Amino acid sequence: MDKIEKSSEEWRAELAPDVYHITREAGTERPFSGQYNHFDAAGDYHCACCGALLFKSQQKFDSHCGWPAFFEQAEPQSTYRVRDLSHGMVREEVRCRRCDAHLGHVFPDGPKPTGERYCINSLAMAFEAESK
Repeated sequence: MDKIEKSSEEWRAELAPDVYHITREAGTERPFSGQYNHFDAAGDYHCACCGALLFKSQQKFDSHCGWPAFFEQAEPQSTYRVRDLSHGMVREEVRCRRCDAHLGHVFPDGPKPTGERYCINSLAMAFEAESK
């Protein structure tokens, strides 16, 4: 996967303001407000910035946390983690490996088999329905 590097100005010109805020400024949607929070269609979730495959619908679960949640990423190298000390907490931020977009955070309280909960902003993703 080729790395995508663009300036803030280039990203700002390409992305809607709310998507830019979430993905390039590490913003967060209000809980329970995202379009994919209560969404169960079959398909794939891609990065809203670069289109990289991030998660599959089979990996999604209802965590009741207010954001779409997944127990693992689509491919082992889809994302990477950064220690996040903002807001007086210690968390693991999740970023797109291809373009460095902020996606959300991962927590160690998910279901088996991984025990992880990727808590991801809907605006950081684009959904592609499974073709029948």
